[in-house]
Formats: sequence, structure tokens, C-alpha cells
Amino acid sequence: MKGFDYVIAGAGAAGCVLAYRLSANPAIRVCLIEAGPRDTHPFIAMPKGLAKVMADPKHLWAHMSKPEASTAGQSEAWVRGRVLGGSSSVNGMMYVRGQPADFDAIAELTSDDWNWVHIGAAYAELESHELGAAPTRGATGPLKVTMPTLKDDLSDAQLKAGQAMGWPLKQDVNAPDDSDGIGYTPRTIAGGKRQSAAVAFLRPAEGRANLTVLTDCTVDRVTFEGKRATGVEVLRNGAREQIDAQEVIVCGGAMASPGILERSGIGDPARLAALDIPLVHASPEVGEGLIEHRGLILQWKLKRDLSQNKMFSGWRLLVSAARYYISRSGPMAAAAYEIGGWFRTRPGLNRPDAQVLVAPFSFDFAKNRQDVERFPGMHVVVYALRPSSRGSIHIESRDPDVAASFSPNYRSNPADNAAMIGAVREVRRYVRQPPLADLVGEETMPGEAVETDAQILDAYDRLGTCGYHAVGSCRMGKDMESVVDPRLKVRGVEGLRVMDTSIMPAIPAGNTQGPTMAMAWRAADLILSDRIG
Repeated sequence: MKGFDYVIAGAGAAGCVLAYRLSANPAIRVCLIEAGPRDTHPFIAMPKGLAKVMADPKHLWAHMSKPEASTAGQSEAWVRGRVLGGSSSVNGMMYVRGQPADFDAIAELTSDDWNWVHIGAAYAELESHELGAAPTRGATGPLKVTMPTLKDDLSDAQLKAGQAMGWPLKQDVNAPDDSDGIGYTPRTIAGGKRQSAAVAFLRPAEGRANLTVLTDCTVDRVTFEGKRATGVEVLRNGAREQIDAQEVIVCGGAMASPGILERSGIGDPARLAALDIPLVHASPEVGEGLIEHRGLILQWKLKRDLSQNKMFSGWRLLVSAARYYISRSGPMAAAAYEIGGWFRTRPGLNRPDAQVLVAPFSFDFAKNRQDVERFPGMHVVVYALRPSSRGSIHIESRDPDVAASFSPNYRSNPADNAAMIGAVREVRRYVRQPPLADLVGEETMPGEAVETDAQILDAYDRLGTCGYHAVGSCRMGKDMESVVDPRLKVRGVEGLRVMDTSIMPAIPAGNTQGPTMAMAWRAADLILSDRIG
């Protein structure tokens, strides 16, 4: 295929933002490549349709872990979107921006190009936020961000219980104050429809003559002449093609980008040799340093029927679906979670170290969380925000359609274990606060018998869930051992960058969609300035 200025491998949150920004100059030729199909599946646009999409293998990469103690000896799946928009087309749509300290910590490890001054400005430029403009909140950007509309007595009690814990009720839970809080969380939803990265950034850009978008096209590897990247080799319609470019930007995410680099000959020499992959550059940290939030779901039966469970089963589900299609409103137009809380698991911390996502319904675990319980219930997901335990992810096949396997290594650091235990104890204290205490009955998951520290950690191992927030597998750093430098350039080669969650040397305090978009927006500034320079 004809040459481009930039080839972007992966059309997720980062790839779509970069395609939007770089193609804004009509003189710059951009090619965006996505392994999956276009985002036309009807349940992608419907917010509560996410459960159906997340069960559809045609739209997912399913990465399986190696059994280990932190997953109770089982293999668990971390899925990612394989569709235009990437995981932003299949995620829970919570819009959590992270706090200034998160990005200042990343800047300490990389450069001041990534501090809150720059990232806050990026947020202000990319957002069109329902709450309006603020110093680091935007009102005119391409990404529509709205506030929840479905509010009920149970949600009100859940918020008031947080206030009773001493968590301030916030109008904007993303206010850049590094403080505790609880409140309704912004969502990437507008007009009752998901605002994925494809909707927000790619749709306005697709009409540009200088932007080519390829779907159902899997990037196998980056091609090189010596140490300079010349483009990518892809699989499309059963055939291999070469797409030439002045520069390649890998945006496959923390789960896929290491594999692209390894298939391209960048990684640990022994690992590549075992797969007969010619070495281009030795970079042993590729695929190492994987960090993920480990969540635990706690559920309770309710004493009164204030739960939304009834809205998602039987004839009421039909009513909810009809209401959605008629008015784009109601429970089917809500995000996965619409209340979030941030708190400290022990005294003496300078900022929150745990997050809860609070829901007015409860899952049926016997049906793999694909349905709700038939009695009134509620649940929360809780996880420690800044785990330091690090895992790894690597390819075991040269086939680009085979998802890499990984080792999460969730609990290798005792400090992470202490934060997990403290988070669960604080959540249990939370549900005992008025007025929620009057509504909550028996704890059904993991159950009141799970009480000691060892039992809580065992519950995390047996019943825990990934946060879908993996970072760090192609770490950015100022040190020479890092995979990419502070301008996102892959060390040891030319014409190749990485921009996605894999570059984050520390995990942001919350969901990663927002931080990825903001960092990609900032990345475009750096890429364009290098072009001018």
C-alpha cells in the first residue's frame, strides 16, 4: 500500500485520538489500522448492552493468564476490545480522569512533558463536559461527557452513607484536589449512546482525504531497514500486505503492544530466539512491568425492594429495553457504574488509595455475572488504587491472531495485600452507615464468614476480578532500560513509537480510559513538534 507519514497500529482510545489530531493537518497522511470490525454491533451503542458485547468473541481479544497463587491456581481471562474504538467500545463508560499527583508521579519517572500542567490542559481541550468549563475541564472538545440521569432512593442512600464515612459529596468526582470523595461519576455517554473513541474522535475525522482507516486488518509486525522502521506488515483477507510509513505508532494497549514489538524483533533476545524471531534490538523489559487493579465484588441482599434487579429481568426487562429504544433513557442508558468513591484504607496517607464502584443491583454469579439476582440486592467493586506488584505478558506464538498470555502476579508486594484488606474492611464499614445500614441485610458475596486477613486475601484470589486497567508493559522512562523514552520513541530503533496504557510507568488512580485519551492528546503535541523540529 502507498506510503503514509504515520501508521497507527490499533484503533482504541489512544489510536483514535492520535488519528484525529495528526490528520487535522491535510498535508499529513495517516493510516489507522484495527484488527477487528467496525463498531456497528447494535449493543455497542446501547450502554447497558456491554454485557452482550463482552460475551461476543468476534469483538474481543481474550488473553488468558497462567495459573498462579494470586488467582487460586486458575487461569483467568483479561479481555480487550477488538473492534473500532478498541476497549472504549466495550468498557463500562466511567470517565475517571486520575488526579494531579498521578501524572506528576509519571512525570518524575519520565519528563515534565507528562505532568499535570500538560495533562490537565489536554483534558480541557478534548472534553465537552456537561458540567461546563473549568481550569482543567473542557466544554467544547470532541468527547461528550455527561452526568447520570437515573437516580433513585437506593442511590441516594449509597451517597449519604459515603458522607457519613467522611467522604465529601462531590459534584465532579474528577475535581483535581487529590482528596477523598463520593458522587455520581461522569460517563462517556451522550444522547443515551456510548461515546467511544471511535464515535468521539474518528467519526469527525473519517471524511478527511488524508486519513485511511483499515478494519479487519491485523498488524503482525513492524518492518525495518536496519534499525529504522519502514512500516508494518499486516494480515488482511488471508493475505499479507506491507504498509509503508515514515513513522509507526503502536497503540495496541498494554496487552497487545508488547506482542507487536516482540514479533518485530524487539524484546528479550532469548525469548525471541526461542520463537525464531530475528533480533532487531535487545530490550528485555518489553512485556515486563505489567500492573493491574485487582477488584473484589461485595454483594448484599436488601431488606426493602429498592434494587434495580427487577428492571433487568422478566417483563420489566422488556419495558426497560422498549424505553431505551423509544427515548434513549432508563436503566439501559446507564453506564456500568454511576457512583464512585475514593478513600484511604488507613490513617496517615496523603491521598486516597482505594476506589469503590457502587451499584444499585446485584449479579447472579451462577450465571457468570451475565444476569442479576432474582431478589433485591446491591453490590460494590473495591480495589486498591496504586498496586506495585508487577507481572508480565509475552507472546508464545508468532501468529498475530493468537493473544499473548500473561502472569498477573497480583500480590507479590505485602503493601498491596495490606491495601486490599483495608479496602474491604472500609467497604463493610461503609454499608453500616446510615441510611444505608437500614436497607442492607445479609452479605452474600464473599460472605460474612470471610473475616480474617487471610480469608479476605483468599477471597481476592478465588473471586477477584481484573480492573481492565492494565498498564506498564512497555514502560516509558528516562532511564536507558525503559522500552520507550519520554517522547514515546522506542529505544534502540528509529521511526517507531508506542502510545497507550503500556507506556505508563505507574497506574493512574482509577479507570484508564480518560488518562489514555489525555496522554494520547498530549502525545500528538510532542509528535507534531518533533515533525516541525
